[in-house]
Parts: sequence; structure tokens; C-alpha cells
Amino acid sequence: MMNKHSSKNASVDFDAIVVGSGISGGWAAKELTEKGLKVLVLERGKMIRHVEDYTKEHQAPWEKPFGGKPLRDLYASDYAVQSQCFAFDETTRPFFINDKENPYQLEKPFSWTRADVLGGKSLLWSRQVYRWSDLDFEANKKDGHGVDWPIRYKDIKDWYSYVEAFAGVSGEALGLDHLPDGVFQKPMELNAVEKMLKKNIQSNHPDRVLTIGRAAVQTEAKNGRGACHYCGPCERGCSVGAYFSSLSSTLPAAQKTGNLTIRANSIVEALEVDPQSKKISAVNIVDTTTGERLRFSSKLVFLCASAMATNQIMLNSRSETFPNGIANGSGTLGHYIMDHFGDAVFGLMPGFDDRYYSGNRPNNFYIPRFRNLNNQTDDQPFLRGYGFQGAAMRSSWSMMAGQVPGFGAQLKHALMRPGPWIVFMGGFAEHLPEYRNRVTIDDSNKDRFGISQIRFDVSFAENEAALRKDMIETGSEMIKQAGGVYVNSVPHNRNPGDAIHEMGGARMGHSAEDSVLNQYNQAHEVANLFVTDGACMSSTSCVNPSLTYMALTARAADYAVKQLKAGAI
Repeated sequence: MMNKHSSKNASVDFDAIVVGSGISGGWAAKELTEKGLKVLVLERGKMIRHVEDYTKEHQAPWEKPFGGKPLRDLYASDYAVQSQCFAFDETTRPFFINDKENPYQLEKPFSWTRADVLGGKSLLWSRQVYRWSDLDFEANKKDGHGVDWPIRYKDIKDWYSYVEAFAGVSGEALGLDHLPDGVFQKPMELNAVEKMLKKNIQSNHPDRVLTIGRAAVQTEAKNGRGACHYCGPCERGCSVGAYFSSLSSTLPAAQKTGNLTIRANSIVEALEVDPQSKKISAVNIVDTTTGERLRFSSKLVFLCASAMATNQIMLNSRSETFPNGIANGSGTLGHYIMDHFGDAVFGLMPGFDDRYYSGNRPNNFYIPRFRNLNNQTDDQPFLRGYGFQGAAMRSSWSMMAGQVPGFGAQLKHALMRPGPWIVFMGGFAEHLPEYRNRVTIDDSNKDRFGISQIRFDVSFAENEAALRKDMIETGSEMIKQAGGVYVNSVPHNRNPGDAIHEMGGARMGHSAEDSVLNQYNQAHEVANLFVTDGACMSSTSCVNPSLTYMALTARAADYAVKQLKAGAI
């Protein structure tokens, strides 16, 4: 059982405070404790335990109340945003935040998906992990959008390997410069229709590749965690620890050191700054169960609260030293907010009715980016590019129940047989960093703890619209060329936030004049502050960002401890 902190004293009891316990926070806790630091993890959500609190992990479909149908009135009143997430239903609702109790403000639509438990969204993610390349790190400088990244692939290549080896990543090596290979366990298998689609794409489009996704799901037992046995759905929790989460991986590793203290139900209100040293002198929190305000201090602070929550904390941390938010001398804090986006394409695939597959594979196929790979010289009407994540599957009784004809024994027999094969491709495209896309603090709207709420003013523009149009055309073309019929597209990730890959606001850069953080995720103006969640990102690439968060966090922790021991912090 992990410890809870009960002290009300403001003395420097900790070497480091980590705000958040999700993917970034878990890694910060592991790395800092393993390097000998006494660490306090502050988590706004509830305390839960690995295995014991996955109470509905293996609930069968026929055991779900009301057949698994949504509780419409409750969801509309209390979970209007969270209920739109792919992972939300009655088996996972306890892991999500209550929207009614935790509101935010909008200038434009933004879907802010949030967890409310220890481990955060590391319990709920889709576990797709891809390395960035210099195509991504150099894009801002080459096309003039956003600030130049202060790092390149070579700077975090070894850190990618380091976190992959611990997290456990299954996947296939491809030898692509723009999607570097990693430390992989054996890949999961494509099904019969996906294998056909792969061959067809290779034949018609030699510049495109279909592969099994690279997933933080172990196919081989390692680090005290088991191999995946395809039971699914993973978001309910994974007792064998096959899929990577803070609860199954990094937090237990940190706990083994004896250097970790966890305090759940603790929302961070603001960071105090000493006006002389310009360092953080205290972290102010509100106990969400008692309403009590407490103050903790440390030598280092790692903000890993999730991108938008970190922005809210930093913007709310106002003082005479930083009247517009901590470390905001550049005026860029809260700006350049980004998310992935894209539409989905699907079709029926005839000719495989005698084929099926085994279990619930917790992975997709992946088609890496194939547009604008050569220094933006592909003569496309847009900058940057996109990839596809998708799957081929047989439709089931739950999908087809309202469309199968007949009644009585005839209907029952029909429902016991699988429906037609469906191929689905969902696009993920890169959102250009723009100053106008921002979050601000709304002092006229406080939450139930008296903390000023965050206000979103984020949208997609012309480049995003052109990318979306192209992905519908190319996705439809590939499915039709493979023999797909009734091919169509559906809205997918229409509003910022829908992809749950929100990034930016406290971007990395070369100078305090145009960015918040340096090349080690350290605030230019606050030496003991590090930000390693999505807020630090200076662009989005088009691949899932979580692996990069892990690598940046491990690298930043290594740097911070060395600086601390050298007396530079």
C-alpha cells in the first residue's frame, strides 16, 4: 500500500515534488526516487490500487446493467465531455472526472478528457507509442511555424531506448528514417483482412507501409509484468500488468526505493516563487476531501499534471515576480495549444466470411506518414502530414442487433453468427502551432475550491482542413483498391481535445524571449521548475506523443539531479 502524506508543515521535507501521477508523473517519480531523492507525488484524483480496484476488468457483456447502454440523464448532467471518450462506460466511469463538479470555460469547443484517479490517463490510453524523428523536430524551423525545437532526435534517441526497454513495447521494425525503430518485443499479428490490405497497399503505393501498431503492451513477460493474453478491454485495468500504466510499472518501481510518498485527493492551486532566488518556494494545494489548504516545499518541482492542467497551474501562479503566470517572461505561456485531428474512413470487405480471429487484440494497424517527407517538396496544398490507425474486424451481435432481420429462433440464430468484415482507418494529422490558439485564466469563474478556471480558445484552420480532405481521399482510395465496398467517411476528432493528445502552452525553445522551457524541460526563468507533460511540446508531429513524454521526463530527471548535486539549482 502506498503511503499518504499527512503533514501540514511547510518545511522542506522533500527533495522533489511531482505534480501528477500519469505517464509523465509516474516516470518522474521512478527516475527521481531511483536516483536517491525523497519525492512527494501530488495527485488530484482518488487513491486506487493496481489489481484490487479493477473491479470490472472481466465483466462479461451480458453482465452489464441495461445491456451496457449509457445512463443518458447522468451522462448528460455529470459526464457530458468524459462520456464522449472511447474508453468511457459503466466499467470505467469511476476512473473519469465528473464534469459537473469540475467545470471549465470555452470561447470555442474543446473536449478536455480527464482522469480522476492515481495513475491518471495511463489507465485509459490506447497505448500507441512511436518515436519522433528529425522530420518532426526540424519542422518548425523549416516551415516557419512555431519556435525551433532546442533538441533533435540524437538528443533523446538513447532515452527512447531506455523507456521502451522498461515499458515493454511490441512492434515491427521498418527501417524508416521518419519513424525510427525502437526496442521491440515480438509484434502482434495482423488478421487475414489486414494482411491482404497490407499487400494491396504495397502493390499500389510503394511509398506507403501498413504495419501492426507499436504498442506499450508486452507480448513477453518482463519486469515483473505478464504478457498480454488478449482479454480486453484494456481500459478497465490490466491485472497481469501487460499494458504499461503508472500503477503497474513506474509507481511500484518508485515505491521499492523507499523514497516515495503519494498524496492523493490533492489539487494544486498555485506555485509560490521566492522573489530573491526566483525559485519555487512552495506548492500550494487544496485537499479535495476536506477543503483544507496545505503548503509543501521541495528543492525541485516537476509539473506532470497533464498539458492543460499544467497550463492552468502555471497561469494561476501569479506574483510580483511573474504577474502573468510563473516563468512567463516570454508571454508565450498558455499559447500555441495544439491537438491531433482527423476524420475516419470505413468500408465493408467482402470475400472473407470464412475467416475470423482470436481474442481481443489490444492494438491497431498503423500506416505511417507518407505526405511531405522530403522537406515539404511533395507539392501538396498543405504543410506536414498524417498517419492512419485502424483495424479490420467482424461486426458482432452488439453492432448489428438493430439491423438483423427476422424474429424468434431465426433472429437468435442470426445474432449468433458474425456479421460482415469492416475495415476502419482513423487519421491523425499534425496541428500547426499558432499563437492565437490559447488558454487563459477566467477569474470570474471559480471552481468549487475557489480556483480560477481555465478558458479555451483553440481551433483548427485552413491547413488542418486541407489535411483532413486529403486523408479522406487517400484512406477511401486504399480501401476501395483492396476491394472494399460502401466506403464512406465519418467525422472523427472534429474539435480540439477530441484526440486526447492536447499539447503546448509551456513550449520548449532556445531562449527565455520566445519560450518557457529550455532543452532539458527546465523553465528558463525558474531554475527548480521542470515541465515534462504535453505542455512542453513545441509542435505535435502526427504520431502519438506519450513515448516522447516518457523519454523527455527521464532525460529531464537525470539532468535535474545532476544539476542539484552540482549546486546549480
